[in-house]
Amino acid sequence: MANKFIFKPTNIEQLKDTYDIIIIGSGSAGLTAALEAHKLGKNPVVLEKMPTLGGDTKRASSGMNAAETFVQKEHGIKDSVQNFYDETFVGGGKTNDQDLLKYFTANGADAIKWLADEGIKLDDLTTTGGMSVPRAHRPSSTAPVGAFLVSGLLKRIADEQIPVFTGVTVTKLNEADGRISGVKITTKNGEAIITAPAVILATGGYGASPKLLKKYRPDLVKYKTTNQPGNTGDGIYLAEQVGAKLVDMDQVQVHPTVQQDTDHVYLIGETVRGEGAILVNQAGQRFVDELTTRDKVTAAINQLDEGGAYLIFDQGIRDRVKAIDFYDHVGLVKSGETLVELATTTGLQADNLEKTVSDWNQAVASKHDPQFGRTTGMNREIDHGPYFSIHIAPAVHYTMGGVKATPKTQVVNNDGNIIGGLFAAGEVVGGLHGNNRIGGNSIAETVVFGLQAGRQAAKYIK
Repeated sequence: MANKFIFKPTNIEQLKDTYDIIIIGSGSAGLTAALEAHKLGKNPVVLEKMPTLGGDTKRASSGMNAAETFVQKEHGIKDSVQNFYDETFVGGGKTNDQDLLKYFTANGADAIKWLADEGIKLDDLTTTGGMSVPRAHRPSSTAPVGAFLVSGLLKRIADEQIPVFTGVTVTKLNEADGRISGVKITTKNGEAIITAPAVILATGGYGASPKLLKKYRPDLVKYKTTNQPGNTGDGIYLAEQVGAKLVDMDQVQVHPTVQQDTDHVYLIGETVRGEGAILVNQAGQRFVDELTTRDKVTAAINQLDEGGAYLIFDQGIRDRVKAIDFYDHVGLVKSGETLVELATTTGLQADNLEKTVSDWNQAVASKHDPQFGRTTGMNREIDHGPYFSIHIAPAVHYTMGGVKATPKTQVVNNDGNIIGGLFAAGEVVGGLHGNNRIGGNSIAETVVFGLQAGRQAAKYIK
């Protein structure tokens, strides 16, 4: 077996005082931007405040949405950019920034191709909530997409010898002559100034910031979060200091299927439902179309008032979602050789569960769900023992609000003018998703707009 690739960040002593482009954040948006800027002949640097790389990207599990891709064609999936646009627009309550959405949906296929050309092949497909066809791209191993993507991007960053530093906190964006001129940072060696004519914010959202949640969504402060501890809205604070406009800051997505009975919070990816799992209540009965949009599934779980719900699936579904092996390894999965045994282990009503699964299997066979009208994730029946359950409940997952940016990733100020030299990509940008993000669109956003940020920053400093 080949040695697993381990990326070593650049030694802090090698940090220079000037670069072409400073990229703040080492998730997929930042790494993609760095690679693309470097390809265009620029000298970028990636600054990460946390001791580890990958940001929230490495926690993503489902896939990367894109339409009209070469992968879909190989799989015989008919799709269109227009359908992708329409379903994302409807899923976001028709409140999405339509300029951003047009660019996003039109450039997904190119982003999948770009990744493939970099040796990062997302050649399998699954379905996420609110999408009518499989357009969430993932590796054929069915491994969680986020860690796979971060690892692949870091391998290319290492090949190209692009400097990436950890333990570097950016505390201020510097300006000169009305445009960005660099940043002020803090490291273990103290404070310093780094100059650059362009800065890219790729800092993620604020889902792990009790302070910002309290300010914008006090009703969610008691919820647990799926976010890594560094997702505290740094880019929002930095942009605000230089007059950037903020949009949709009160729009926060709660993910419906999160296992939180243990010390750690584990997001149970939408892929589990996309490959055929159902949700049941304590009585062992379905209560929602499992693949409607996340806000609706969350509301249905909360209405049960039972402290969550249960994902039910079998070995056939488990074989299609590699992440379940990890969930099992950390003790989140209960099992039974029969549905009755599973019901006993899980604490559900056995006769109801048997009937629920039987009814569901009939719905799959006829491709018609008379109960809730589900139309996707119906490719396999739940009939291959052993059977499994995971207890889930909603948790804070994603912040749809952030800095206002153009489709060229230029940050806009409160007067509607572009802030020279400041670009932003990924979750730090607000508006793309409207009032509800579709699963698989966050990873897509990081690559589509990460590429754009790298290109636009390179073009800006020519």
